[in-house]
Amino acid sequence: MEPDIKKRKKKKYPKLPNGFGQIKEYSGCRRNPFAAIPPSTRRNEKGYYIQEKPIAWCESYLAAFAELSKWHQEQEIRKQYEEDAKKANPYANYTFSQVYTAFYQDKFGGQKKYSKSSKYSLNAAYKNCSVLHDKLFIEIRYEDMQNILDECVLSYSSQELIVTLLHQMYKFADRYDIVEKDYSAYIKINIDDDVEHGVPFTDAEIKKLWKHSGNPTVEFLLIMIYSGYRIEAYRSLTVNLKEKYFQGGIKTRTSKNRIVPIHSGIFELVKKRYKRDGSMLKTTTDNFRKSMYSTLEELGIEKHTPHDCRHTFSSLCEQYKVNENDRRRMLGHSFGADLTNGTYGHRTLEDLRTEIEKIKICY
Repeated sequence: MEPDIKKRKKKKYPKLPNGFGQIKEYSGCRRNPFAAIPPSTRRNEKGYYIQEKPIAWCESYLAAFAELSKWHQEQEIRKQYEEDAKKANPYANYTFSQVYTAFYQDKFGGQKKYSKSSKYSLNAAYKNCSVLHDKLFIEIRYEDMQNILDECVLSYSSQELIVTLLHQMYKFADRYDIVEKDYSAYIKINIDDDVEHGVPFTDAEIKKLWKHSGNPTVEFLLIMIYSGYRIEAYRSLTVNLKEKYFQGGIKTRTSKNRIVPIHSGIFELVKKRYKRDGSMLKTTTDNFRKSMYSTLEELGIEKHTPHDCRHTFSSLCEQYKVNENDRRRMLGHSFGADLTNGTYGHRTLEDLRTEIEKIKICY
């Protein structure tokens, strides 16, 4: 006759409060069979709650209960901290999108008028930062922003808009104590802006400019035509009159701080302008553009942009057989995969001067 073996009754535990979570005991030979599971806030398509992952596996029911109690205490502390932070700073828990909305209203909501293109460009840059939209602004780091640029397949100018947006948003965030550090200060564009769009000045147009070189606006156009920097660079350019060279540049690693000899044909213009104004461009680029367009119209020259001067310099280098590598150096262009020229192709100031002086002045 088989012995009467009584099946062990499952121990009953007190019911947990609503919203506290649950403690499940799993069968099998487990060292820690009790799972402490926090309350769920997510539902599936049918409306049923989705069970959360256990926060701990415990040896006993009481140990699991202690873990759940500890979890709730931490949630309360975090909730209180967030509420206090929100009272002290309403932007503290803002996502990237929320900070963008506040920044956008601050920038465009005042009396100052902005063009439609400015608003469109800013919004386009925002859309290209979609991976950051739902991220808390205070949690964004350098790597998050740099990855956007490194993985971006858009043009240099489009990436510039992204950088500008991030700089402006961090400036806004700093003003309202949303962040303690500006991580956007370290981001950079890792592609070269080698595309030179525009129409160069013709020889006839350059000759007409020389006839009016006493005009300060024309004076600067000629300086740009025979030196090739971007207009923005001239505001902070180092002008060495003694050794006759410019040094500076913006945008990329290869274009920054590069040296371009001052062509003998424009040296007197450079000298006069520097002694008179203290720099090559003391006004804003927008104001110069306005002056440039009206001056060209008065002279009967078709409309050109300041960037056309850089394009003209590049064309003159090609026309007068300036060494191609030196042309690229003076324009600040990348050598790409040409490691020999990019790394070891050092050229002295006089080497570059010999090349730039090949360009004939169209008086």
